[in-house]
Amino acid sequence: MARRIAPGQTLVLASHNRGKLREITALLRPHSVELVSAGALGLPEPAETAPDFAGNARIKALAAAEGSGLPALSDDSGFCVAALGGQPGVFSARWAGQAKDFDVAMGMVKDRLGDRRDRRAWFIAALCLAWPDGHTETFLGRIDGAVTWPPRGAKGFGYDPIFVPAGDHQTFGEMEPDQKHAISHRARAFAQVLASCFAGRPDPHP
Repeated sequence: MARRIAPGQTLVLASHNRGKLREITALLRPHSVELVSAGALGLPEPAETAPDFAGNARIKALAAAEGSGLPALSDDSGFCVAALGGQPGVFSARWAGQAKDFDVAMGMVKDRLGDRRDRRAWFIAALCLAWPDGHTETFLGRIDGAVTWPPRGAKGFGYDPIFVPAGDHQTFGEMEPDQKHAISHRARAFAQVLASCFAGRPDPHP
């Protein structure tokens, strides 16, 4: 049985990415936990040396849990393009460079795709809960869709403006936050986290 987070418990969000922090905070808001970010605690970002999303999520969650003495929730996620062999994948953030310029990263996707007809793409999110004693619980979510160009919308972050989910016509960058949260890779992984690791019912008036 998975270990659980109790109502009122303090949880560290093990990310320095503002977009991810904003989304995870919104997803957690109804669940009566106290949230603090790794950045607010002055915790450094660990090197992400694993070859997959789940491994990197565990690295980040364990570093935050051990550094803070509190349970920590991390996210490792990325954008994958079929015609590029799944790239950028775990290197999604690195394609944006030191400046975290995702206009550059999206341009790299366009340039490397060239005139290929296969535009299939997907987002994957790995969420990991870690405790200071080294225990972890990891969950994966995925959403499929297609690359579009030019980028559309400024409501998301990262590669959102060039991704259209299957069955939709808007990019993630054009969607309102609640609309994206209802279907995203992160929301799908998060639903598993809640079902397995959060005690009690959500507060209907967060």
